[in-house]
Amino acid sequence: MKSILLSAAAAVAAAFSAAAVQSDGIAAVVGGKTILRSDIEGELRRIGADESRFDEVRDRLVERLLILKAAADSKMTMQEWVVDNRVREIVDDMFGGDRSRLDEALIRQKVQFSEWRERIKEDTIVGAMRWNVVDKNVTASPAEMKAEFTAHPERYRKDGRVTVSVILLRPEDAAKKDAISAALKEGGDFAALAKEHSADTHAKDGGVWRDVVPAEVFRPEIAAAIEKTAKGGLSGWLDVDGWSFLIRKDDSVDSAPQSFAEAYTAVEANVKNANAKKLYDEWMKRLRADAYIKIY
Repeated sequence: MKSILLSAAAAVAAAFSAAAVQSDGIAAVVGGKTILRSDIEGELRRIGADESRFDEVRDRLVERLLILKAAADSKMTMQEWVVDNRVREIVDDMFGGDRSRLDEALIRQKVQFSEWRERIKEDTIVGAMRWNVVDKNVTASPAEMKAEFTAHPERYRKDGRVTVSVILLRPEDAAKKDAISAALKEGGDFAALAKEHSADTHAKDGGVWRDVVPAEVFRPEIAAAIEKTAKGGLSGWLDVDGWSFLIRKDDSVDSAPQSFAEAYTAVEANVKNANAKKLYDEWMKRLRADAYIKIY
């Protein structure tokens, strides 16, 4: 009976899609629900992604519909006060507690509050279903953690750290570069010059950034220059968007392997993430087997 019903659904969807896919821009059909290209494009904009992730986002929306259907089939309900609390959390976190700012954002996006609130309700249902089926069942056994740590030593290293001194000149102060370079060549004190001329946030400390991971605090081009600079050396002036950087590499500590104890939290998280993905994929396989899905 199930195969007959699915065949019938497929026939209806095929007949419908032949005429509608061109005019409506249908990207996928899940049971009796459709996903439009505009739905996917809207989600791409929401997460700040480009068209290269179109298929990924489409599949995510397909899975969302499958989970919502599973929730309906299991008679899951979401109390309205739970949704109201979630709405308040979003207003507090993203709009500084000002509901009018949310309303203005929805107006700009041409979205009704009721439509947006329904989306939040569905998100809450999807999260609750995932927790019940996947998240609460995820574990990381000692054997799994040891195997992960042994198999992927490159994941568990202490970051290389540096101490650098920085002089940062505003675009309008670029003419000072030669004078500063000449002063340093004559033995001038870097810290004093930083305090006098630098616009860097650490200028009051002589431009010193102590014990930092360059990639975490500097632009990629600055971090790359620090990597190439010898300990005790100067980077030479670096121009980035009109701003001028001069960096002295005062000290550095190379990356080194972590012990299992040091890496414990990261190892546990990686094992749990891998096991969660496995459980989620198995769940989606079951849901897909019980649904009619057509991808265009």
